[in-house]
Amino acid sequence: MNTAVQPLPPERRRLPAAAAWAIALAMAVAPLASELLRPSERTSDIHGAIDLARQVPTSFGVWREDKSVTPVLPDPAMQATLDATYSQVLARTFINDRGQRVMLSIAYGNDQNSEATAVHRPEFCYRAQGFDIRDTGTSTVALPSSTLTVQRLVGTMGPRLEPISYWITLDETATLPGVGRKLQQIRYGLQGLIADGMVVRVSTVGIPEAASFPLQERFIAELREGMPEALRRRYFGS
Repeated sequence: MNTAVQPLPPERRRLPAAAAWAIALAMAVAPLASELLRPSERTSDIHGAIDLARQVPTSFGVWREDKSVTPVLPDPAMQATLDATYSQVLARTFINDRGQRVMLSIAYGNDQNSEATAVHRPEFCYRAQGFDIRDTGTSTVALPSSTLTVQRLVGTMGPRLEPISYWITLDETATLPGVGRKLQQIRYGLQGLIADGMVVRVSTVGIPEAASFPLQERFIAELREGMPEALRRRYFGS
């Protein structure tokens, strides 16, 4: 029996060379394609700059800023993280005509296209400051022309009880952490856009949990109505 290895026909011998050329071409093109697909235009340049201190009103509806109450500041380590992640941070306390107080915190970043630059979830920030956090699910806030889905939490630390509602924006879209936000990040990236965004948080202290969330919903709706119409999509989504 002849067991000698038979030579490959010419057309079979050419395949490895063709494959090598294809691989080499792909390797050469990949950096260029990556550069072309890299987002380069900021949505903040398209829709205008965010200026939290100037754009968020100090009075609206039955609410006015209460400067007698200083918001609790994070510890230095957490503050360093906030400074590295966000372009702007705003914290204000508001009081209504019945003496009820709501704390508003907004953290804005002009680059939300990656997890490294994306806004941090309030759950993590509160836990880092020693709170126990209970997730009470999502809720829908009725607005005049739309609805806003918010995440509800209840934070406790010793005797302090702090019900919390928050949402996240990407450009003019309101969302929540998770798959929805990741898909929005991909959508903007494929369009060559670097989306800006913010986390908006409202909370109450000294008010029972059952009464806190309805109060927060009224506060959110009145805050939206108190802002210029041109800015509402940036803060509350479309």
